[in-house]
Amino acid sequence: MIFSILFLVAGLVLLIKGADWLVDGASSLAGRFGISALVIGLTVVAFGTSAPEFIINIFASVNGATDIAIGNVVGSNIANILLILGISSLIFPLTVTRGTVWKEIPLALLAVLIIAFMANDALLEGKGFSEIGLVDGLVLLAFFSIFLAYVIAISKNGSAKSEGPVKQYGMPVSMVLCVGGLICLGVGGKFVVDGAMAIAQSLGLSQAFIGLTVVAVGTSLPELATSVTAARKKNSDIAVGNIVGSNIFNIFWILGASAVIKPLVFSPALNADIAIGIVSSFLLFLFMFVGARHTLERWQGAFFVVAYAAYILYLLMRG
Repeated sequence: MIFSILFLVAGLVLLIKGADWLVDGASSLAGRFGISALVIGLTVVAFGTSAPEFIINIFASVNGATDIAIGNVVGSNIANILLILGISSLIFPLTVTRGTVWKEIPLALLAVLIIAFMANDALLEGKGFSEIGLVDGLVLLAFFSIFLAYVIAISKNGSAKSEGPVKQYGMPVSMVLCVGGLICLGVGGKFVVDGAMAIAQSLGLSQAFIGLTVVAVGTSLPELATSVTAARKKNSDIAVGNIVGSNIFNIFWILGASAVIKPLVFSPALNADIAIGIVSSFLLFLFMFVGARHTLERWQGAFFVVAYAAYILYLLMRG
């Protein structure tokens, strides 16, 4: 049991460090080839902060731990809104751009709704089982392509903001960072999945519980660090955009790619968590019009944090 916990913690550390190195190395290489800091932030950094979830899902899919794979994505999206945006807005009220309010937040909500329909074959079509299969995965990746096209469009017309200049390294250092980051991601992902499965078995907990809690929060640490830092610097666009973008990446890219590699068998018990994901995304949109317009205020952030605590309590009771 102790070794399983150590494996899980070591895996999460390797995942976060690996993502950090990969982002730094890839951003430096992109900068050397004349790619703007804005485009790097919207692509390389976004992929990098979603890398822990992606790697864990690949290992979980291959090992047949589909509850961890789906729970990781759904749990991360819930934690991103209720926990991370909640904490960030407690630090400083987050003013959100019109584009994020009317385009990106609704797209994140649409993504969860799509999963709710895709994952319920037994309920909607009367099949003997439910899964997110190959065709579903391809559809999700098609939506992801549309989202990427949108990102490229806003980067070209300058309607998005950059986080700042990209730090430059020499070519050898950049390559070492990229390779080292990929190795850490691979090893860390293996450690996390193996450790999580062992802990679930030892304590009699479901894989879904581990995926929705420990793994989901652990893989959301890069987003937490980014959003809290942005909130402290009063950079609301980055704090909110980072979370909403991550939620879109998680479903369209990570879950889509996972389903293409191997169909993900869906447990009906996860419908409650998907419903909470839908409500969380809808509340984020609704709060943009309650109180100060297009602003996530401190009281709303406190509500999110309390709601997340209640959700964790519900998961503990459910087991």
